[in-house]
Formats: sequence, C-alpha cells, structure tokens
Amino acid sequence: MSQHYLHRHLTPAVGEAQRASYGQSHGPPLAPDSDRLGAREITFIRARDSFYLASLTEAGAPYIQHRGGPVGFLRVLDERTLGFADYGGNRQLLTAGHLRRDPRVALFLMDYPARRRLKLDGEAEVVPLQADPQLVELLGPQEAEAGEVERLFLIRVEAFDWNCPQFITPRFTEAELEAQLRPLQERIAELEDELQGLRRPRS
Repeated sequence: MSQHYLHRHLTPAVGEAQRASYGQSHGPPLAPDSDRLGAREITFIRARDSFYLASLTEAGAPYIQHRGGPVGFLRVLDERTLGFADYGGNRQLLTAGHLRRDPRVALFLMDYPARRRLKLDGEAEVVPLQADPQLVELLGPQEAEAGEVERLFLIRVEAFDWNCPQFITPRFTEAELEAQLRPLQERIAELEDELQGLRRPRS
C-alpha cells in the first residue's frame, strides 16, 4: 500500500471512526512526499480502456464520470503525470468546469477479469489545443472513429493505492470473452468434423 496515500487519507476523523468501531486507530505514516508511479502501475494504466474520474464542485459536492476509449488512451507521460484527450460529447463540461475552481481529482481504474483496482489522487488541468501542439499529437486520436479532440487533460499524480480483490465481481468485455471462448470453439469444430466423419457411410 502507498504510504503517501495513507498519509493523505488517514485523517483525524478517520482515526475517530476507527477508535469508535475497533477501540484503536492506525496513525498516518510520515510520508509527505508525493508518490511516483512504478513499473507495475505504469503497465496497469497503459492496459486500461476506461477509468472513473471524480472532481469537486465549488461547494465541495463530488462528481464522478466514466471515461472510455481504446486501450492506452490514458497515457503515462512520466512517473508523475498522466494525460488524455477529451472529445466532443454532451457539451456539459462538468469536469472541465470543476477544475477551474478546484484541481483535485481522484481516479479509479479497474481490471475486472483479474480482480485488480488502482486508486490515484492528483491535480488536473485542462490544456487548450493551441497551447501545446506536441501534446495534441501525443494524446490525440488513436482510432479514426474517435472523433475530434476538443481539449486535453493533464493529471499530476499525488498518491496511489492498490485495493485488495475482495468483492470485485469478474466482468469481461466482448473481446475478452472471444479470447477465452476461441479455444473451446475451435475444439468444438474439430469434434464436429470428427463426428461427421463417423456418420459418413463406409464404402
């Protein structure tokens, strides 16, 4: 578990809740420096085709949305920075608007088949396309049908934590199911061919 993540989240109020329920509390570790993504985290992030992104309104109300795209659309720019392209949508711009007042965000990344999840805290900013053409090229469309990029998001990672797999229900995409079922389908086809051979009358 990330020590800095615990440093941020084991607040006095959390300690009170722990003492009320269990009679003692776990003090936060001394880990004031921000976390840096390692090889395990980078590999995991690059393999995702979606994630959940939480932001805060001016009044502190939480808002969470789902972001999806081709595998790898959430790019790891370095051990402290993530980025992704934002395409045209419903034009509400809720997350983009929230970040004008409060840059704090949380990301939740899921690997349902392997029952793994990664949580990240960070600060995000919206980058206009004209501000950084090279970044547009780096984060831009990976598929022709993705649409037109309207803006870019950069996220500076502050902390991360891996959750335990308990209570994660495995779920599979269509592509993942096809990969799992392909050997069975091939074997069924072989057995059907053998069966047809047995049914043919012998001369």
